[in-house]
Amino acid sequence: MDYFAHETAVIDEGCIIGSGTKIWHFSHVMTNCSIGQKCNIGQNVVISPEVKLGANVKVQNNVSIYTGVECEDDVFLGPSMVFTNVTNPRSAVNRKNSYTRTRVKKGASIGANATIVCGHDIGEYAFVGAGAVVTKTVLDYALVVGNPARQMGWISEYGHRLEFDKNGDAFCPESNEKYRLEDHKVFKIK
Repeated sequence: MDYFAHETAVIDEGCIIGSGTKIWHFSHVMTNCSIGQKCNIGQNVVISPEVKLGANVKVQNNVSIYTGVECEDDVFLGPSMVFTNVTNPRSAVNRKNSYTRTRVKKGASIGANATIVCGHDIGEYAFVGAGAVVTKTVLDYALVVGNPARQMGWISEYGHRLEFDKNGDAFCPESNEKYRLEDHKVFKIK
């Protein structure tokens, strides 16, 4: 075993857990999950069956990641944020065979207490503000806040607001990397 699991953590059979990953107090990793290398799973986290987490995913305390969710590399999930996996849940109706998928793409961050309604992907390096309720797909590099979540601007891979000039160019103040805005899409200039 080349990962760490606190003695109170429960890890079901059939899980794949990458080296260097840490799983903290009272967390439950359910059957057939795949967790990449160097992830950090905080306290009181539930990872439901067949969830996939890439490498270096940070899951803060009290997060529930339900079946149908996939997080790519370098994703940050803030404290007490929630994913859903059924659009019309009813206690008396079994919908286990109709979970709706949600993908959180590379480098995206989801703030504390945010809710991601299933079936809406979060784009690469997107930033979902604390408490936001995402009810539609979030574009790459988009900054969204509120309930329902609305796009308020664009954000760099380092997490800084991007201010575009008249030519559609912006620079990250920390990395000095250049970004371009074209046709309501942002991409990094290499």
